[in-house]
Amino acid sequence: MAVEHDAERTAFDGIICIGGEDWWYHNRGHFDFQIMRRLARSMPVLFVNSLAVRMPSLLEKGQFAARIGRKLKSLSRGLVRVETNFWVMSPWAVPGPTGQRLSGWALAPQIKRAAAVAGIRRPLLWVHCPAGAPLIDKISHTALVLQRTDRFEAFPEADPQVVGRQIARLKSAADLVVYCNASLMDEERREVCRQVLITHGADLDMFTRAGDAAVSEPDDVGALKHPRVGFIGGIDAHTFSPELFLETARRLPDAEFVLVGGCSLPDGWCRLPNVTMVGRKPYDDVARYMAAMDVLIMPWNDSSWIKACNPIKLKEYLAVGRPVVTTDFPALAPYRDLVRIAATPEKFAAAITAALAQPFDAAMARNRIAHESWDAKATQLLDVLRGIRGGENSDQCRATSAA
Repeated sequence: MAVEHDAERTAFDGIICIGGEDWWYHNRGHFDFQIMRRLARSMPVLFVNSLAVRMPSLLEKGQFAARIGRKLKSLSRGLVRVETNFWVMSPWAVPGPTGQRLSGWALAPQIKRAAAVAGIRRPLLWVHCPAGAPLIDKISHTALVLQRTDRFEAFPEADPQVVGRQIARLKSAADLVVYCNASLMDEERREVCRQVLITHGADLDMFTRAGDAAVSEPDDVGALKHPRVGFIGGIDAHTFSPELFLETARRLPDAEFVLVGGCSLPDGWCRLPNVTMVGRKPYDDVARYMAAMDVLIMPWNDSSWIKACNPIKLKEYLAVGRPVVTTDFPALAPYRDLVRIAATPEKFAAAITAALAQPFDAAMARNRIAHESWDAKATQLLDVLRGIRGGENSDQCRATSAA
């Protein structure tokens, strides 16, 4: 599917995206990766890998070396055209407020040079990472879009006051703010000029094929006994509840629990014999890991981050066609009848047991998300982007919204 683009109807000839992740080591299922790759089918896109919000601490032990190593490897790649019209760059920048003051003078010139190589002369500036806020004054752009698909100020490793100021600046300057969560969008409706709700999509064909056993199981889980209970995603304190997960796994000693994804929790947080952690996997392999499970889980905590989220993995889980057990969160509303919801370890374990005992209607789940592909999301978004203009019209819009 090609996203159509009428250059005469838009003021921009390409997009500079200040991303929230790093293309080279984050899961490529993220919103900005998926949307930008599709918009690049019709216009040049420069994806700028995430600007770090803080310097890693030596107290993080093994994680410190891993994070520094990943960042240096990403930086060493420079500017790369990874797909037609889609360029990725890792700029040299020092994280944190002090570092940003020291390296900020060099950041915009790096990005502008890369945009020129990509053939972008009149960019639409798209900002996901709040640390990109200073760039709105340093990179000339036809319009500004803020991607508000994560509540970054709730990220535990960031300074909420610094990030909060950056987000406030972006919201006040943006010609359009893109949300994936209806509750957060409604909460901020008086703070922005224009809003649009674009919920997360999924690579439906890839996950459906995997769920229908058209692909082989990964080697590192193939030997595990059944039943298998899997979580696929980042194992991080601001989203994942280790207490709920551990107590649930203890109650089901005959089940194999599999964690697939990067982990930022302290070393040794889980030593249960029925838990296997296989680490971060390439995006193209994720569907195979989901399909190798008998039940898929989302043991979220009750953080403000989760309340403002729209988990991509929910639609991926449903496309694979395995039963889902999850804690509750607002974005779950359209899918409550397709999943089992539990809040305590006792109820979570009971829900897993019930899911294993009852056949799951994969066809009904897939039918519910049949129109939730990333292609459909990109088309919906492009229709909105065609209508935005920076300058006087947006100034009038902001004046009206502030009144």
